Amino acid sequence: MTIAADSDSRARSSPVAGEAAIALTDISARFDIPTERIISFKEYVLRRLMGGIERRELWALRGVSLAVRPGEVLGVVGRNGAGKSTLLKIVSRVLQPTSGRVVLRGSVAPLLELGAGFHFDLTGRENVFLNAALLGHPRRTVEQRLGGVIDFSELADFIDVPIRNYSSGMLARLGFAVATMIRPDVLLVDEVLAVGDAAFQERCLGRIRDFRAQGTTILLVSHQATEIAEHCDRALWLEHGRLAALGETEEVLDRYSAALAAQPT
Repeated sequence: MTIAADSDSRARSSPVAGEAAIALTDISARFDIPTERIISFKEYVLRRLMGGIERRELWALRGVSLAVRPGEVLGVVGRNGAGKSTLLKIVSRVLQPTSGRVVLRGSVAPLLELGAGFHFDLTGRENVFLNAALLGHPRRTVEQRLGGVIDFSELADFIDVPIRNYSSGMLARLGFAVATMIRPDVLLVDEVLAVGDAAFQERCLGRIRDFRAQGTTILLVSHQATEIAEHCDRALWLEHGRLAALGETEEVLDRYSAALAAQPT
């Protein structure tokens, strides 16, 4: 498995990678899942010493290849457990694939899970600096943009409150505001817009549209077909970790909807 940066000569020499902001080649991801419930670390150690723990293999992704053009918005659809979140985590380098090659160009802003990168005992203000540091933003830049983050998140009255007291919508607002405080080359959005009120969702989508107009490449995971249809140039359908369809948004959504309708109830 190779993760190639933009400066990597192998990425420049590849005809696919030379045209793509994101290029995945034969990506697979396997997890070993314990089949027995273990309730404590002590029990885990004892079971390992006494002969091991029974596990089963779970392939979250199998042989997925695709190339995403700079400035393209790619929608990702699939049932729960299809591998959508695993795909985005591999692109964001949160996870390494079991096999395959990832070529990624430019800066990445991942919006993968509510509260990811936050410390729940810290205030909203402190978490802005913490999360921004994890994204690679220097403190001076964060200080300059802090007011904009607070204004966009609409959390001025709560910014100095520990985020353990935040609702899921407030967490999403703060996370989105921090992740998009600087326009990234690649933006990954995994269902986080499903929380919060309609007005804030529209503000988020407005910022995504602005980034798109400025050339940001976007991967958007959503269970809302209308959202995918409205904002995406192409769509990707994952089924049991495999690429079931990749192409024009309307065609892929039609095939996916037909498969859902045919599913036994």
